Amino acid sequence: MSDPDILLIGHVTCDLLSADPQGGYRLGGAVSFAAVTSARLGRAPTVITRAAPSTDLSGLPAGAEVVVLPSPATTTFANVYTEQGRVQTCHARALPITSRDIDGRLRRPRAVLLGPLVGEIGPDVAGIFDDATLVAAAPQGWMRRWDDAGRVYGKRWDDAEEILPWLDAVVLSQEDIEHDLSRLEPIVERVPLVVVTESRDGCTLYRRPGTGAIVKTKIPPRPAHEVDPTGAGDVFAAAFMIRLEETGDPVQSARFANVTASFGVEHVGMAGIPGRATILAYMQEHLFVAT
Repeated sequence: MSDPDILLIGHVTCDLLSADPQGGYRLGGAVSFAAVTSARLGRAPTVITRAAPSTDLSGLPAGAEVVVLPSPATTTFANVYTEQGRVQTCHARALPITSRDIDGRLRRPRAVLLGPLVGEIGPDVAGIFDDATLVAAAPQGWMRRWDDAGRVYGKRWDDAEEILPWLDAVVLSQEDIEHDLSRLEPIVERVPLVVVTESRDGCTLYRRPGTGAIVKTKIPPRPAHEVDPTGAGDVFAAAFMIRLEETGDPVQSARFANVTASFGVEHVGMAGIPGRATILAYMQEHLFVAT
C-alpha cells in the first residue's frame, strides 16, 4: 500500500445528545471532524484511533482508511454551551495511542495532525514521522484535566517540552490557554507556526521566520450564523494544515481555515463542512489585507 496522504491521530468520540450517558450520541472527536474536512477538500484521510467494537463509525468518510485499535470503551463527552463558554463532561476514555501503534508505512504521510482529546497520544508519537512530513498538532487534549465527576477543566501542557520540538505547526484556541497569552510563550518559542483561534473574531497567526523576531498577524473572520460550534477548532486545524502543505503560505492558510470553520458552525455536527470550491469562491469575493 502507498504512503498515506493526510494522517489523523486521536480518539473518535461519542458526543452525547443529552446529559444522559445512556442516551443517543453522534460521532465526534478531532479526527472525525478532520477526516470529513480532508475528504471535502479532496484529500485522502487515514485515521488512527481507539474505540470499542460497538462504536458507530459511519460518520467517517466512506473512502477513508480507518485503523481502529482495540479498547474496552470509547471516549465519551457531553458538551453544554452557555454564555460563559462550554461546559464539558468526560464520561468514558478509550486507551492511549503510542508510537508502537503506528507502523512504518503510516509514518510517511504528506501531513499529520495530532488531535488528542484526553491526553491519549503519547509524547513519543510526534517524533516518529519522516522529515518531509508536515507535523501539526491541535493540543487541546494535552491541556485538559477532569474531576471525579468527569467535569473537564483546563491545565498547563505538562509534556510540551517532549513534543514541541517535533512540531511544524500548532493550532489552539483562546479557551485552551484560558485567555492567558503568557501560556503561548513556550509554544511560540519552539514551533515555527502557531495559530490561536478566537471564535467570532477570527484568529491570530504567530510566525517565527528563521531566527528573527516573532511576527504576529491578525486574520479576520468570515461572519457566520452559529448553530453548532462543536468541532470548529478541529475543522480549522485540518483545513489550515492541508492548505499549508499545499501552498506553504501560512497567512492564506489561516484565512482558508477561518472560512472553512465558519461554514461548518452554521449546521449541526459535520453537515456544514464545505467543499474547496465554496471556500475559494468566498476568498476570491472577499479579499483581505493581513494586519
